[in-house]
Amino acid sequence: MPRTTRPNRLSRPDAARGSVACVSVPRTVAPQVPIGRIPVQDVRPSVDGGARPAKAVVGEHFNVTATVFREGHDAVNATLVLTDPDGHEHHTLMTCLNPGLNYWLAPVVADRTGWWSYRVEGWSDPYGTWAHDATIKVHADVDTELMLEEGARVLLRAREEVKRPKAGRALLSKAAATLRDHGLPPFMRLEAGTEQAVVDELHARPLRDMVSPSAEHALLVERERALAGAWYEIFPRSEGAVYDPVNHRWKSGTFRTAAQRLPAIAAMGFDVVYLTPIHPIGQAAKKGPNNTLGATPEDPGSPYAIGSPDGGHDALHPDLGSWEDFDYFVAEAARHGLEVAMDLALQASPDHPWVTTHPEFFTTRADGTIAYAENPPKKYQDIYPLNFDNAPKKAYAEVRRVMQVWIDRGIKIFRVDNPHTKPVEFWQWLIADVARDHPEVIWLSEAFTKPAMMHTLGKVGFQQSYTYYAWRNSAWELREYVSELAGESAAYMRPSFWPTTHDILTPYMQFGGPAAWKVRAVLAATLVPTYGIYAGYELMEHVARPGAEEQIDNEKYEYKDRRWADYEPGGPKQGQSLAPFLTKLNAIRRAHPSLLWLRNITFHHVDDEQLLAFSKRRPLPGGGDDVIIVVANTDPHGTRTSTVRLNMHALGFGEHDRFEAHDLITDQYWDWGRDNTVVLGPAGEPAHVIHVRRY
Repeated sequence: MPRTTRPNRLSRPDAARGSVACVSVPRTVAPQVPIGRIPVQDVRPSVDGGARPAKAVVGEHFNVTATVFREGHDAVNATLVLTDPDGHEHHTLMTCLNPGLNYWLAPVVADRTGWWSYRVEGWSDPYGTWAHDATIKVHADVDTELMLEEGARVLLRAREEVKRPKAGRALLSKAAATLRDHGLPPFMRLEAGTEQAVVDELHARPLRDMVSPSAEHALLVERERALAGAWYEIFPRSEGAVYDPVNHRWKSGTFRTAAQRLPAIAAMGFDVVYLTPIHPIGQAAKKGPNNTLGATPEDPGSPYAIGSPDGGHDALHPDLGSWEDFDYFVAEAARHGLEVAMDLALQASPDHPWVTTHPEFFTTRADGTIAYAENPPKKYQDIYPLNFDNAPKKAYAEVRRVMQVWIDRGIKIFRVDNPHTKPVEFWQWLIADVARDHPEVIWLSEAFTKPAMMHTLGKVGFQQSYTYYAWRNSAWELREYVSELAGESAAYMRPSFWPTTHDILTPYMQFGGPAAWKVRAVLAATLVPTYGIYAGYELMEHVARPGAEEQIDNEKYEYKDRRWADYEPGGPKQGQSLAPFLTKLNAIRRAHPSLLWLRNITFHHVDDEQLLAFSKRRPLPGGGDDVIIVVANTDPHGTRTSTVRLNMHALGFGEHDRFEAHDLITDQYWDWGRDNTVVLGPAGEPAHVIHVRRY
C-alpha cells in the first residue's frame, strides 16, 4: 500500500519580517493493517496490543477469546493455533459463546516451559453452511436434489483436501454416496450427511475456506513457582541471635543458626524462605532502634543500608558467616524442600565501595554532597539511591555481574526492593538478559505504588508483584480487587498477598485480635496462588510504633529473639502460636490444586455484607474436579450469621443438587445445596475452607 502524506500547517516566526508565516510540514500516515477475508478482532489475552508476552505456567488453564465474523449468512468458524517452543502447531476448534456478538473462546494449556505463541484463525465453514441450509430446504422440499448434491460435493472435498484417518475418509465417502442415492427418501439421505459421526469428524478435522489469521501473540510459559507458592520471610541475623544482659550486647545469628530454623519453616508447609539483605551494613548515618539517628556501635543498623569496607552487593555480612556457611544454608533449605529467595535492594550506604569506585552511580547535589533517599516526610540518611542515567552501560553491567554471583550460588528467586524507583527499561533489560541463560529465575516486585507502574513492571518481566492486599479489608473491597487481579491483568501480573511485612502493620492487624490474624492468613492463602508471611506472624506481633503502620522495635533496625522453643509442645507459651493454623492452611493448599490458580475464582452472594464467599475449581488429571469454597467473616470483632447463595453451575452442579461440604479447618461435614446458613466469628473460626464432595 503506498504511503500518503498531507500538509500539516504550522506557524513559525519569520526572521526577516518579524511576522508569522505558515509552512507545510508533510506528515506520514501509517498504512492500515489488512482486515483479512474473515475478520478476526480483539484477540485476548493481548498485552499492550501483542507487543509483550502473555504469561502462564506449566499446566495452567486459561482462555483465548476473539471476535470472529463475516458478511452475509454463511457459517463462520474459528480455530486457536498454539505453537510450542519446537515450532509444532496445535489446533483447537473454538466455541462461539454468543452468536449474536460473535464472541469465540478456546481453552489453552501448555505442557512445558519456554516461548510459545498463539493466533486465532477465522474461516468460512462450507459444511456448516450446507448443513444449516439443507436442513431447512429439504424439510420444506425446496431445491431438495440440488441441496443433497451440494452436500455430497462438500463431503468429498473434505475427504480429499484435509488429512484424516482411513476411517474418517470411509465415513465421508459413505455419507456422500448416501446423499446421492436416489432410491432412498430425501430425509434419510439428509440424515446421512448430518449424522453425529459426520459432525464429529468434521469438528475434529474441519474443511476450512478463506482462512484468515490474526497476528501472532507471544506466550511465555514458566515453572509453577512463578504463579504459586507460600513464602516465609526472615532476618537471618535474628535467627539464633543471643542477648548478653550483663554486657548489654547482642551476638548476631548466623547462616548456621538460621539453618536450624528451616525444619520448622518446612514443617509448616512453606515453599520459599525469603532472606532480607545479607550484605555488609554501612556505619555512616547508621540507624538505631525504630529508624532513629545516633545509633550506638552495638546497634546492627538496617540491612537495607548496603555496603561497607567489607564489600557491597556481592559480599556477605561477616557476622553471618562465610561463603561456605551460606552454601550450607542453601543446601539445607533444599534438603527440606525449600527454595531460597534473596532480597535485591539496589541502593547503597555511604560506605559502599561503589561510592568510591563508581561515584557516577549516584546523584550529586549542588553543594557537592550525594543525595540520600527520601520519601517525605521519611528520610533515609543511611541510603544513597542509584542513578541509572549518569552511566547506564556501566550501571547495568555491574548489577548484572552482581546477579550472577548469587545465581551461581543457587539462588533462583529474587524479591526486588522498590523496583518502581528504578527505570523500567533497566528491569526489562536485566530480567531478559538473566533469562537467556537462567529462565528458571523468578522476580518478585515489591512496588506499593501507582497501578500503571505495578502493571508495567509485570509486563516487562517481573513474574510476581506485591499488592494492596494489606489495605483491602472489607468483603466488597476484596471482591472488587481480586476480580480485577484475576481478570485481564492476570495474563502478565501475578499477585502476592502479604497480611503484614517488616514495614507494614495496618490498623486492622493492630486491633483485630486473633480473628483478624487468622482470617487474613486464610484469605491470603486462598484468594491468590502466592502468599507470604513475615516471621512473627505466628505470634501475632501487633504493637505499632506510634504514628506509623509498622511494628514497634522494628526488626529492620535491631535483633529480635522470638524464643521459638517457648511455643513448642511443653514450652511455657504452648498453644499461643498460630503455627498449627498456618500448617493446616498450607496442607490444604498442597492437597487442593484449585487454590494454586488465579483465574479460576468465582464469587458467590452472601446476605451479610461483612462476609465474603468464593470458590475455585480445577480439573484433575484423572478426571473430575477439585472444588474449594471459602466463606470468611471480614469483621474480626463480631460473630455473623448469614445465608450464602451459591452459583451451583460454577461448582459443576445443577440448581437443585446437593453435595457434601467438608470444612477443612474444623473437620466438620454438612449437607449443602444452593442456600446455606453460616455462623462465623471470633468465638469459633472466622472462616470456612470447604472441600466439595459429590454424593
